[in-house]
Amino acid sequence: MMTCPVSTMDTRRGKPSVHLTYGESTAVLVGDALIVLAFETLERATIWRGERLAPLVRVVGRALGAPQGIIAGQAWECESEIDLATYHRAKTGALFAGACMAGAIASGAPGDPWRALGEALGEAFQVADDIRDMAMTSAELGKPAGRDAALGRPNATHQLGLTGALARLDALVRRAVAVIPACPGQAMLKGLILKEANSFLPAELALSAA
Repeated sequence: MMTCPVSTMDTRRGKPSVHLTYGESTAVLVGDALIVLAFETLERATIWRGERLAPLVRVVGRALGAPQGIIAGQAWECESEIDLATYHRAKTGALFAGACMAGAIASGAPGDPWRALGEALGEAFQVADDIRDMAMTSAELGKPAGRDAALGRPNATHQLGLTGALARLDALVRRAVAVIPACPGQAMLKGLILKEANSFLPAELALSAA
């Protein structure tokens, strides 16, 4: 095990980070409070549909915690050897899967059929973010570029090269489109995924899938 890399980016989305504006202690507490707020929001939103609260809490809790949620994904950054796909699935894929499943459950539909879509979207988002971290400037990103290399974090472009990372992203986008469950608006959702996939990348790196 190695020392965990500490990310202290001064800007996010072009604005000063919370830790820079209010201090690191407050920033950590804000993160804790937002996780608690997620469960408070679920409770308020299901006041007339109490039978949906338990499955929603279960899905959101698993997406956030251990052993496969986003907190577990962050913990992978403390390890000296990390499988890139496992890291991406935990760090971001779990959160996207939880969001997709929770949306289905909240509407009264089963959540499990939406897991695969969320996992593919989450991993694709993380690969796209890795590409952006290498291929774009800090001004374009709205946050410091090159942070993964500076902190020694896993990055798809570092492990696969730019061409390999783009191919991986293309495959994940195609998978996401293929596993959309049958539902009203399925065609519209497919088109939205393909459109949004390229919105994260510089124009010269546009995906063939989209």
